[in-house]
Amino acid sequence: MAKLRIGFIGSGGIAHGHVSQLLDLEDVEIAAIADPSQRNTDLIVSSIGLHQTRIYHSHKDMLNAGGLDAVVICSPHTLHYEHASDALDSGCHVLIEKPMTCSSKEAEQLIGKAEDQGKLLQVSYQRHFQPEFIYIREAIASGLIGKLTSVNATLYQDWQKGQTGTWRQIASLSGGGMLMDSGSHIIDMLLWTTGLTPVEVKASINTNGAPVEIDSFTSIRFEEGALAALNIIGHVPGFNETYGYCGDKGVIYYNNGHITVQTYSGEAIAVELPPRVTNQDKSFVDAIRGKHEVLVSGEYALKVIRLTEAIYSSGGYEPLESRNTVEA
Repeated sequence: MAKLRIGFIGSGGIAHGHVSQLLDLEDVEIAAIADPSQRNTDLIVSSIGLHQTRIYHSHKDMLNAGGLDAVVICSPHTLHYEHASDALDSGCHVLIEKPMTCSSKEAEQLIGKAEDQGKLLQVSYQRHFQPEFIYIREAIASGLIGKLTSVNATLYQDWQKGQTGTWRQIASLSGGGMLMDSGSHIIDMLLWTTGLTPVEVKASINTNGAPVEIDSFTSIRFEEGALAALNIIGHVPGFNETYGYCGDKGVIYYNNGHITVQTYSGEAIAVELPPRVTNQDKSFVDAIRGKHEVLVSGEYALKVIRLTEAIYSSGGYEPLESRNTVEA
């Protein structure tokens, strides 16, 4: 089997994890990297040993040079649309970091382009492959805690201080603040684990003096009758990710990887996590090889973007200074 030739657009911190996971696969070659930052490319080459990889300062130069089967996009958020669109036009499959794009219009355009080009489009929401969240999703679907009545999803992170001075706090590159960035993972899990459909959103947003929003508190009503509180808090020391899934038969609590289940029947529920069998990069390669369908599709990621947009709109907050939006 010929090796799958993969290029990278963007080689900052998140790219290192993708490269490491891809190099664990025998049928993959990291063929090229494009990044305008010489510092970033020098670091990834030296730290991971990609000395035979072609290096470009322009993603267009890399794509025009050809010889690629797929591209992994790790660039700033507002550049995702342009980079993914160009990669699809060049005949490449695309794995794109979260958020897929910074607007639903852009996402819809990419989904249509991938279909037109006959190429795969996958979004890198890694929690879909973590045993803890797979367990929660399957437990809810099986009726373990009955019909969902409410969900509380909260992320505490020292995001304001940690991202000061980086592109993540420049709205024209990030597309927003913590909600668009780390918060995207929490919105993803709220929707993916429950399968619920948002119909009403009420949000309050605070910048805490930063260039982008830091804290957001959102109440959500779902078509299926459940309610949710989504709290993304970026001005706090440390990190804490918690969920409470309440059903009419019991509750599932998640706290930083630890899961407990309580039911009204008093039955002791032993939490047995499934084995971890894949990740976002291996699943992308396997989908290209035809072993299974794309596991985190553009159509799914569009739901995350729509809810993110609804939260910003409800909170009366427009973070985007110069978003790369497409024409209607």
